[in-house]
Amino acid sequence: MNIFKRLAGWADRSAIFLSSLCVVHCLVLPVVLIILPTLSSLAYFSDERFHVWMLFGVIPISVFALAFGYLHHKSYRVLAVASMGIMILLLATLFGHDALGHTGEIIASVIGSLFIAFAHIQNLRQRQMRCAS
Repeated sequence: MNIFKRLAGWADRSAIFLSSLCVVHCLVLPVVLIILPTLSSLAYFSDERFHVWMLFGVIPISVFALAFGYLHHKSYRVLAVASMGIMILLLATLFGHDALGHTGEIIASVIGSLFIAFAHIQNLRQRQMRCAS
């Protein structure tokens, strides 16, 4: 198997994992901090910097996997869905709290993450179908 195909598969799976981690972080962490306030000492995970670091991980991985996938399946839809997800996540991270409030930022982050995960699942499937045929 070509090293780039293996890296692209790893990148798709990593982007799906990071997007899922973002969803869990946005939806579960607030509940956990309410139930177990002593965990608030883990302030880094509830800090806005966590979102920025997640973007630094998701964007380069996504760009690599999606570009490689596009070379195989030529699906603009996958790129469009991923691009929307990345833009929503960027906007939520950079301006969400001020423009949308805390709840709006969470909703936008979850939507962006779901778009990214969906695009990478489609990217994986389409590359696998293309390689099988």
